[in-house]
Amino acid sequence: MQYLDKEQIAANFSMEEAIAACKEALELYSAGRADIPLRTNIDVPENNGQALFMPGYVSGSTPALGIKIVSVFPDNIKANLPSVPATMLTMDAKTGIVNAVLDGTFLTQLRTGAVQGAATDLLARKDAKIGLLIGTGGQGFQQLRAMLTVRNFEKMYIFDIDQARAQAFAKEVATSLAAFEVEFEAVADVNAVVAECDVITTVTTAKVPTFDGSLVKPGCHINGVGAYTLEMHELPETALVKAAKIFTDTDDGVLAEAGDVVGALEKGTITKEDLSGELGQLVSHPELGRQSAKDITVFKTVGTSALDVVVADKIVRKIQG
Repeated sequence: MQYLDKEQIAANFSMEEAIAACKEALELYSAGRADIPLRTNIDVPENNGQALFMPGYVSGSTPALGIKIVSVFPDNIKANLPSVPATMLTMDAKTGIVNAVLDGTFLTQLRTGAVQGAATDLLARKDAKIGLLIGTGGQGFQQLRAMLTVRNFEKMYIFDIDQARAQAFAKEVATSLAAFEVEFEAVADVNAVVAECDVITTVTTAKVPTFDGSLVKPGCHINGVGAYTLEMHELPETALVKAAKIFTDTDDGVLAEAGDVVGALEKGTITKEDLSGELGQLVSHPELGRQSAKDITVFKTVGTSALDVVVADKIVRKIQG
């Protein structure tokens, strides 16, 4: 059994490979080739946290089996600790024996960024030039990296409820992601730039919408990545109403856990008929996606262990040979 840390994973597995793995994982999931129970969430109210247990098996050409143990403790950031610490165990699908332990915090960041990258690749306009990232916590860097990997952006706005953190993040990525030749700008008022943006990615645990959906311009693609419980509502209902296409990572997960989508359904703001399907179906049938340059498209993800087990298995196979 081998332990793979962040540095080993990052040095051996690219964002492009992670995006391809996420597309494969969701395509197999949508095709019924996965056994993925809804994750078990355990509240830890005394410390404003949750522990999540995410097992899964995907029976593709190279079967993947494993479990991720992940916690969400937003207050950790105050102590300079990861707000989403995690550990991933991969298992040999032939024997059931654990064959590797991975830094699950980095795996979560990588695959969550990559699944957004997959959606942006499949749904955003090819000529997208201006982007907006909302949220600069532990997920922020890989979300940004994935966006830049699939589209040739010229400018990327950065917003966080903590303006100082947004400014520090923008300064950091200007150096670490300099190869993409993008202008990064931290903004104090997110709604002042929404109308300019071709792609908006929001990755927060907000219980209220993170931007004004009425300002979204025709042709924009929106990724809702952070909200994963019924209490969280980072996507504005106005954006969902304006969307020509709304895709999920998994319908079961989103309809059980995504407060922004479930809330809109319960209020009748949108109906289930407004949901266009799962991203895995779009991988198999690209014609189901954007129909015109003016379409507003939305991708909502709450995560699934199908992504974890497939991406982790491919990492382990590549490193172990």
